[in-house]
Order: sequence, then C-alpha cells, then structure tokens
Amino acid sequence: MSTDGYDSAKDSFDSAKDAAKETFNDAANSAQNSANEFKQNFNQTVNSQDNKKILAGLLGIFLGGFGIHKFILGYNTEGIILAVVTILGILTSCILIGAFFVWIPGTIGLIEGIIYLTKSDEEFYHTYQLNKKAWF
Repeated sequence: MSTDGYDSAKDSFDSAKDAAKETFNDAANSAQNSANEFKQNFNQTVNSQDNKKILAGLLGIFLGGFGIHKFILGYNTEGIILAVVTILGILTSCILIGAFFVWIPGTIGLIEGIIYLTKSDEEFYHTYQLNKKAWF
C-alpha cells in the first residue's frame, strides 16, 4: 500500500511538473511574440513618414538640446551642431558662459518640438521632409 501512495504522489508530481513546463513555454512564447511585435512597431515608427512628426516633436521637446529630433528628420549636420554645442556647454558649465551653451540648444529644441507638433501632418511633411527646412 505504501508503494501505491508513492506511485500516486510521483504521478501527481510528474503531471504538475509537465503543467509547469507547459505554462512556462506558453509564457516564453508570449513574451517572444510581444518582443517581436514591439520591434516591428518601433521600426515602423522610426521608418514611416507619417509618424516622424510626433516622434520628432516629442524628441525636440524632451531631448532637443542634443539634436536627436534633427537626426530623426535626416538633418545630420544640424543635429551634430546642437549636440556639440550642448556637450561643450556641459563641459564649460563651471564658467557662467557654459550655461548659455546648454540653455540655447535646449530652447531651440523646445521651440522646434512645439512647432512640429502644432503643424498639420501635410504641412509638416512638405516643410520638413520634402523641402528640408532645417531650422524652425
């Protein structure tokens, strides 16, 4: 009779172990699917022409001093200018003039971000993506 109890417990343990493995595999597959979906949506957002307005506007507002919104729109020279001025300002911030070199690119980014978000989609596309207007 003790072997029956042992066999029953072993069978219960094995079925619980199998159920746990199945649950883990389902969770792993679900996580992988979510990661793939996120990656696809991220690539669509960065590469599509429609969503660059929102992405560039938000990056201009929050990270404008580093010129990231310029890189998103393909203005590499302008992005490098903003990034270099900001970094030089940070490095020289112990001198009073360095604070201005941090403040000015940040203000430019904030203004451009607001301008980007307030334009209509068509106007933004024509102004900044077709005609390549670099500043404001």
